[in-house]
Amino acid sequence: MRRALSAAVAAALLAALTACGSNADDTLRVGTLSDAPPNVYLDKGQFTGFDNELLRAIAAKENLKLEFASTDFSALLGQVASGRYDIGSSAIAQTDERKKTVDFSAAYDFETMSIQAKQGTPVTGEQGLAGKRVAVIQATVGDNWLTTKVPAAQAVRFPDYASALTALKTGAVDAYILDQSIAEKNVAANPGLVVVKSFTTDVPHGFAVKKGDSELLGKLNDGLSQVVKDGTWLKLHRQFLPTAPVPAGFGS
Repeated sequence: MRRALSAAVAAALLAALTACGSNADDTLRVGTLSDAPPNVYLDKGQFTGFDNELLRAIAAKENLKLEFASTDFSALLGQVASGRYDIGSSAIAQTDERKKTVDFSAAYDFETMSIQAKQGTPVTGEQGLAGKRVAVIQATVGDNWLTTKVPAAQAVRFPDYASALTALKTGAVDAYILDQSIAEKNVAANPGLVVVKSFTTDVPHGFAVKKGDSELLGKLNDGLSQVVKDGTWLKLHRQFLPTAPVPAGFGS
């Protein structure tokens, strides 16, 4: 009777642990985007891009299992903070405001922005954006840059890159502020679009984790150090971001 009872208790405990543990197999859920190449995007059913492939390389060094899922950038950091995702991967700029919500890994790249418009645009730089309707992705560095540097511009905020691009192509907006790498992809895929100007910032990119998760943060930073040293970072950067500058300390 006692053995039967012990077995029943053990079975109940196992069932409870299985039900409560969403990551019973230690798989980490990664929140990312499906439409922001070459950093993060979906290709033939697989999440890829510089950031996601870099994260896979880091995970391989640290024996971590990853499961990717798509979300909107505007919701991503809140979802990491709430625990829905263990890691946020989306060329996330480490701003002071965002650091109030999540913790970040060491920098693995830096923000390079572009002003994109249609051919024939009178816009030649930031001064020309005054009085214009300008697309930005809500809560991104581009959004902050436009409202800070060109307050006379009318910021038109979008939840994702695809809808902002459509607005530019249809003439609903006059220009579009976004990552240089994505802007270049847009130009290559959409005749009639041009990059008016690009500029590098000192804002670092990092993977986001829930505040206080020092164990995961330590593993990400250790893995990142390894992939920089063994040349994996540089190989992926050349593959996905061939025209972007290589920051000091990341290879040559």
